[in-house]
Amino acid sequence: MALHGSGGSSFLVPWAAAVLLALGAERALALPEICILCPESVRNLSEVTLYCKQTPGLMLHNRCCLNQEGTILGLDLQNCSLKDLGPKFPQAHTAVIIDLQANPLKDDLANTFRGFTQLQTLILPQDVSCPGGINAWNTVTFYINNQICQGQRNFCNTTGDQEICPENGSCVPDGPGLLQCVCADGFHGYKCMRQGYFSLLMFFGILGSTTLSISILLWGTQRRKAKAS
Repeated sequence: MALHGSGGSSFLVPWAAAVLLALGAERALALPEICILCPESVRNLSEVTLYCKQTPGLMLHNRCCLNQEGTILGLDLQNCSLKDLGPKFPQAHTAVIIDLQANPLKDDLANTFRGFTQLQTLILPQDVSCPGGINAWNTVTFYINNQICQGQRNFCNTTGDQEICPENGSCVPDGPGLLQCVCADGFHGYKCMRQGYFSLLMFFGILGSTTLSISILLWGTQRRKAKAS
């Protein structure tokens, strides 16, 4: 019996190792694409690295600092020869700190950061303006090779316009210097003036009947042309 138990244990060890290896490979494959945009790993002395190592529960993977759920909290794309940030950049909308210095980026990045409501530290090339302008940040510090935009402001509180959204809507931050008006529950449409919930069933019913009518009309027209020829 002891011999049998020993054989069973020796079989389970490599099996368990194979399962763990497969899980690790699956996790690696699930890494957001923005994290592997640059071939090299993040530098040891970068601001993103320091933030990741000083914050419990975070870990570095390629160019990203992730929490245990795989959410991006830090992104370091410095010195990646980027002229623009590309379509994968919104994957990092949960980031608290982003480093983009030493890249030939275009100056206007305002809409690029739409949805980046958690961003608190943004490091940019010296000749690229902070998105939203200096009024969108608590401090903007200029250095020889870069600039740091720090402390994203709630633009809904800094505009000074109490009527920026309609009566039945509320202002919600949408990134540096950006905002959006969200209709209150029970209101929708232009300036949130229509009361009641938007009926998806009615919308798709009208859309479907219209599409069907046009299809029948086109089919009839093609058939008449075919008979005439």
